[in-house]
Parts: sequence; C-alpha cells; structure tokens
Amino acid sequence: MKLFAMIALIFTTIGTVGQAKDLQTAIFAGGCFWCVESDFDHVDGVVETISGYTGGTLANATYKQVGRGDTGHYEAVKITFDADIVSYEQLLYVFWRTIDPTDAGGQFCDRGSPYRTAVFATTNAQASAAEASKAALDGRLSGPIVTPILAASDFWDAEGYHQNYHNTHKLKYSFYRSRCGRDARVAQLWGDEAVFANK
Repeated sequence: MKLFAMIALIFTTIGTVGQAKDLQTAIFAGGCFWCVESDFDHVDGVVETISGYTGGTLANATYKQVGRGDTGHYEAVKITFDADIVSYEQLLYVFWRTIDPTDAGGQFCDRGSPYRTAVFATTNAQASAAEASKAALDGRLSGPIVTPILAASDFWDAEGYHQNYHNTHKLKYSFYRSRCGRDARVAQLWGDEAVFANK
C-alpha cells in the first residue's frame, strides 16, 4: 500500500512541475489594445493577454459602441502573469515605457476617449505600487504624467478577431503600428529606456 501511495505522490509532483504558482491579474490601457497585447506577450512570465473594454458603464460593450467615444470605456488588456517570474512592479515599468503617458487625448495616431491610458488596479497593493511608479516618473518627461490610476471594474472581452491580432494578422498589424508612429514616439520619449521601440 505504501508503494502505491509513493508512486501516486511522484506522479502528482511530476504533474505540477512547471505550472504557474502565483497567477495574478493586471489591467492596462495603453491606446490600441492590439499593441498593448503584443508588447506584453513578449514579457517573460506573462501567461495570457486578453483585449477588451473597461472603465465605462455599458455592459457587454462592443468595439462599435466603444468606438463612438461615449461609453466611458477604454480599450484595455487584461494580463495574467506568474508573479514568481515577473512582478507587478516590473509590468508597470514595461507599461510606462511603451506608452506616451503625457498624452491625455489618446495614443499616437489613435485619438479619443477609448484610446486614453490608465492603470486599472485589481488590489490595494497594485494601486499603491502604481501610484509609486507614477510618482517616480515625475519630471522625467517633457510634460506631466496624465495617466490615471483607477480601481479595476468590469472587463468585457473584445470580439474574437481582436484577440492575438498581432499574430493572426501580422502584416496588417505591422503596417498599422509603423504608420501610427507608436514606436517612433516611444523612442523619442524614453530613449534607451524604451522597452521595445529600439529593438
């Protein structure tokens, strides 16, 4: 009986090797959610990214509704990450250095309320970390940091064709990102600290 128990324990242990131990959620709005999703998919420890809508009042929001600019929703990305591999503070570092946090009217070529930037904190600890990281940027850029730190609210997944767009429509995505001027502006703002724009 002990032998069978030992074998079962071994297989249980093997089955859990490599599994994430501390999955947490972060939500960031950084303009076009295709680009935010693409950027965070390149971060070690990020398990999943989902494009969606949050911050507004409309339930089950759609791209067409949010695009009108009157729902209060942001295009945002919900990020599942393994905190044993990447910390929330490290994700914040990436977030700030992949956006223009001095722009209150949208991001790059995408203008209007759906494309505003924001950090949506899912816990009090995240809110504190986000506020601290924002404060640390004071005076670093040419203008004030206007990105708000907000409490996370309902998150509505975007339509299926928006998910993983940077992989399913590589040429269209690459053309859009280049023409929108995202990487050029991020490189101008952040210089050597720009996480992906200089790669």
